[in-house]
Amino acid sequence: MLETYPADLGGVDREKLARCIEECLACAHACTACADACLSEDQVSELRKCIRTNLDCADLCETTGRVLSRHTGYDANITRALLEACAQTCKACADECGRHADHHDHCRVCADACRRCEQACRDLITSLG
Repeated sequence: MLETYPADLGGVDREKLARCIEECLACAHACTACADACLSEDQVSELRKCIRTNLDCADLCETTGRVLSRHTGYDANITRALLEACAQTCKACADECGRHADHHDHCRVCADACRRCEQACRDLITSLG
């Protein structure tokens, strides 16, 4: 879709933008699935913080991916703030899921997705200048 956009993207690196959108949407999916899997675990009470963090991260990643997909009337300040919030949330979620990764594969997979998304957000922030 980025290749079909008729106007200039204001110097935004299309590859980094595309990667960030893809990682945000993949992370949202992983976090939603991880929260659901946590709810199916026998010791769900031990995973409350993980579930909450997963759901927060999924919401923010989905929103970030959607905002990054819109280019008309682009505001770099909003984009930077949203990317920073997404990166922070992904880090928190990766850290929390990482605490459970040895016992729950879904947490390991989710932590990896969060780390990739955090890095993609940070790469895009850097490219914005």
